[in-house]
Amino acid sequence: MAEKSKSRQRRSRGRAWYWQQTDSWYFTPPGTKKRLRLVDTTGRPVRGKENSQLAELALARVKADGDWLPTPEQKSKDVVQVAKVCSRFLEHCDARLENGTISSDYHAEVARYLNELCAYCGAMAVDELQKGHIQHWVESHPTWKSTATQRNAMSIVMAAFNFYTEEVDSIHNPLVGMQKPPQCPRLHSFSEEDEQLLYSATDEYFGNFLFAGIHTGLRPFCELARVTANDVIESERGMLWRVYASKTGKTRTIPVRSEVAELTRQLIEEMGADPTTTLFRNSRGGAWTKVAGVQRFSKIRQDLGWLNDSVRKQYSSYTCRHTFAHRMLAGYWNDGQGCSIEVLAELMGDTPKVAFDHYGREWGQHYQEPLWTAIGM
Repeated sequence: MAEKSKSRQRRSRGRAWYWQQTDSWYFTPPGTKKRLRLVDTTGRPVRGKENSQLAELALARVKADGDWLPTPEQKSKDVVQVAKVCSRFLEHCDARLENGTISSDYHAEVARYLNELCAYCGAMAVDELQKGHIQHWVESHPTWKSTATQRNAMSIVMAAFNFYTEEVDSIHNPLVGMQKPPQCPRLHSFSEEDEQLLYSATDEYFGNFLFAGIHTGLRPFCELARVTANDVIESERGMLWRVYASKTGKTRTIPVRSEVAELTRQLIEEMGADPTTTLFRNSRGGAWTKVAGVQRFSKIRQDLGWLNDSVRKQYSSYTCRHTFAHRMLAGYWNDGQGCSIEVLAELMGDTPKVAFDHYGREWGQHYQEPLWTAIGM
């Protein structure tokens, strides 16, 4: 019974599966009980349990043809379709963008992912939609290869359905309990040498942005790029920043290092009288966007020859945040006395669990030292 249940679960995810009775490989489109026999390029069935790779190639051809896409049945006008859920959430995000509670980058991501979803199954009734449809949608997308992209797509879809089903009580949320792919943190940290190379390979505007990111740990585009002069607080102890996180919807106040405070005062003096202008701007006076930042950092990697380095080719603007976490836990700015996970979480706008899962296991001295002691080292 357990084996049968496992088989059904595997088939429902829309992957190739082997049936010993016919010695053939099959594919079950998500949300259906139909099985499609997989064939090779000559049209012959893929046979043999050992030929899983041939089956996967055959499945890729089926997905590329698009014949496996879910086909909605004709429904009455009062049935809610997936496209309506997406449309309503987009309207909600339009309003939030207008009142400044979400960033334009997040708004663009919502529109992009939900438009993709509608192209896949927008005409399907919500009561027909299954978790397997969404899982298969992200797994089969031709360009969404990274776990982070797949998680982002699923998070936005889940947010849309959570919003709509809370707004309309009569609609059941079919995605409750859907599991996203496991998160794989890309933990890379700039060395001192790499940091100086960054500044030498770009202009002062982007260099200031990266410097502040390394020394504050703020999320680059949804936090750091939105800090204004109004968010700066001078106290007897030093400078504080008020940081709004669109990712969590919360505001926190953090102290900043003296180097960052000095740069902040310089930028405020240069910007003039408007305290609502963002501190970190490009050469045209605009705030840094995710698109512009990604393009600029890609050019840095190319100019510095990092594309041929297995580690450095993975550097991005977000590595500034990781570098801050690494240096805080290692005591880089505090004579080797690393901070606790709880302090790091407060500074970075994470929960202690998230901070520990992302950084503590690998970089946290407080949690590694007992392990070394336990094995007599």
